[in-house]
Amino acid sequence: MLREPTCRFGATLLRLITARTMAGVPTISFLELCSLLSSGRARLIDVRSREEAAAGTIPGALNIPVSELESALRMEPAAFQALYSTEKPKLEDENLVFFCHLGKRGFQATQLARGLGYTGACNYAGAYREWLEKMG
Repeated sequence: MLREPTCRFGATLLRLITARTMAGVPTISFLELCSLLSSGRARLIDVRSREEAAAGTIPGALNIPVSELESALRMEPAAFQALYSTEKPKLEDENLVFFCHLGKRGFQATQLARGLGYTGACNYAGAYREWLEKMG
């Protein structure tokens, strides 16, 4: 069973978050993700397959397989809402965090989203594997 994130870093850590990049793609660490989640400031998108996500994911994440991501992010808001039962991310949303199991698909998803104009898109580099190890 997954535990709630128990990070006690608050605004101090958020101010320390830098635009670290991995080949030009902004990334966040486990502690940064934990802080963003505890403050309600992250929007998570799990880009693994439906089967992978059904086996476990980070609480609150929306599953959009990387193979569907471009079409999903190009959808009209009403169509996105109908398909995914949630509001479509806005281009200006901050902390739009993509992740997969090991990091490669999350990296690709972040590149794609940023290419479409989602300026707050970033990759959780530790991915679900790290989350599972630390939050079990």
